[in-house]
Amino acid sequence: MSSLLDTIPYARFLGLISAIEGEALTVTMPFADHLIGDPMLPALHGGSTAALLEMTAIGQVALIYPRLHLPRPIDVTVSYLRSGRPQDVFARARISRAGRRVAHVLAEAWQDDTDRPIASLTANFLLSEDND
Repeated sequence: MSSLLDTIPYARFLGLISAIEGEALTVTMPFADHLIGDPMLPALHGGSTAALLEMTAIGQVALIYPRLHLPRPIDVTVSYLRSGRPQDVFARARISRAGRRVAHVLAEAWQDDTDRPIASLTANFLLSEDND
């Protein structure tokens, strides 16, 4: 799965690292100064947090459905629940429903405690076969 993230330039820019346990993908975004969006707080940039969540969701779908092309987002909604502090961020996604053409995915990002997410994502992805 890390090779999947290595193929996405923005994932490389964010320094994303993936770990797979069974069918669960956990992605880590190590802290770096260029991820700060508000230096006065300091707080992580919301765009980097959203990208982490979206790429985690894409990676989870690709892990479960390896015969498919990378899933394409139909719609993505990110809710920012609290400010991301200048430290590593972790994300995990789960597929809540998948049909023949569309998968609905939920993802959460957290820092210290999985029960206190800093952001969540709800997204629908278009699934396409290799022969489409």
